[in-house]
Amino acid sequence: MSFTKWNFFMTMSGIFAFIFDIGADLWISLKYFQQELYLFGLLTIFFVLVSTLIVQAFSFTWFKDDSDESSYSRLKWILIIHLFQAGTLLRYWYAVKFGYQATHDPSREKRMDTKKKAVEAMTDLSMLRCFKTYLESAPQLILQLYILMEHGQITVIQYASILISVSSISWSTVDYQMSLRKSLPGKKGISVGFPMFSYVFYKLFTLTSWLLSIVFLLTCNVHIFTTLVIMLGIAGFCWASMQHTDFCQNTRMEILYRVVVGIILIFTFFNVKGSRTRIPISVYYCVRVLMTTGILTLCFYLKPAFIFTFIFAVLSIAVVAALGFGILFLIIYYAYFHPSLHFTDQTSEDTVDYPASMGKSRITNFMRP
Repeated sequence: MSFTKWNFFMTMSGIFAFIFDIGADLWISLKYFQQELYLFGLLTIFFVLVSTLIVQAFSFTWFKDDSDESSYSRLKWILIIHLFQAGTLLRYWYAVKFGYQATHDPSREKRMDTKKKAVEAMTDLSMLRCFKTYLESAPQLILQLYILMEHGQITVIQYASILISVSSISWSTVDYQMSLRKSLPGKKGISVGFPMFSYVFYKLFTLTSWLLSIVFLLTCNVHIFTTLVIMLGIAGFCWASMQHTDFCQNTRMEILYRVVVGIILIFTFFNVKGSRTRIPISVYYCVRVLMTTGILTLCFYLKPAFIFTFIFAVLSIAVVAALGFGILFLIIYYAYFHPSLHFTDQTSEDTVDYPASMGKSRITNFMRP
């Protein structure tokens, strides 16, 4: 495990990004109400509340799992903090605290111990951001794109918000992948440069294409859109259940975890159990190509008003091009840049044998892109 001053700086930046995100959500929902788009304003608030409650539930559960009997009184205060929906800020505090000690402590022995704590704190935050991204940011982005195509009531700032949202969703997924590999002993991280950018572009293009596609479907027919999203979510949940995930110690939280996995799989591929991904990822993106083609065909068949607009022509071309480029970068990444290609100490599966002295971290049971 390693934790550098750059990691400390990024953790500090994450605090400001977290606060900015809260302000942006409030501002956007207020704008919807001012434009008399009350349903969209309520939906925005709904996505924020649901994602926040789920994130707080997982955060407190992890604190509880990591605690022993001697820290019972401390756990009560942690529960109170989470009830006030401030658990994420508490985790940022621990990440900053351990990160500062890891990068500034003069004692090498203490620095190594705090590095491990800092990496674990940073990884927990990355997992929580991953949950928040797909429970809140992705649905909100779909909402904004739908308003753009269907109503045209959108400001220049909201255009910028759409671009930032697409980039942040992609980067959140990449940041999670990098944090995951950093926290797993025996795993080589993603190198900065072509490997990292090929992975970023793979996620960015495939996510952009799919988000635009399902917005097209939403604009064509709300009922078909709802049915597809529910079916994909159920399929993802069933896939996670069939893999017998064991991320949580509590049965109810494990079920919630599988529900969250199902929602994430609606948008992008994740390797739920850390096994070989060649066949699952191939099937996933073959289905993605078929669904994207089917949605565009359905749009031309139903002929809703928006398909005669210039913006639809531009976006439909963008859907096809983005999907093609995304799959191309996916192939490039896994063919040339995946860490397992250049790190012979890894096992044939994407799993980790922990030294007995280290114990086992929850991260070994979590999703892997």
